Amino acid sequence: QVQLVESGGGLAQPGGSLRLSCAASGSIFSIYNMGWYRQAPGKQREFVAAITSGGLLNYADSVKGRFTISRDNAKNTVYLQMNSLKPLDTAVYYCNARLGSDYALLLGSWGQGTQVTVSS
Repeated sequence: QVQLVESGGGLAQPGGSLRLSCAASGSIFSIYNMGWYRQAPGKQREFVAAITSGGLLNYADSVKGRFTISRDNAKNTVYLQMNSLKPLDTAVYYCNARLGSDYALLLGSWGQGTQVTVSS
């Protein structure tokens, strides 16, 4: 089973940027579809973005045009570049690894999460 460790969260001002990283270990990274989810206080965990093992991209409508997901198979790492941040982006962000592609389901392996706070 793959183990995931997120990093890169923190405090950003509205309109600012952050880049999250997720380092994977324990399995063959390149075969997994990788994704990012987020959970705001009092809300359910929701899909943010995903990149398949073949490089196909998928984004939630709320982040299209602002967030970019990418992966580096040589480094066993997936990234989430977040630009034009809004206070509504404030949440704990979780990295996810799975073999399927039904991102509406909360399946697969998860990291411990990293807090992103957008506030002036």
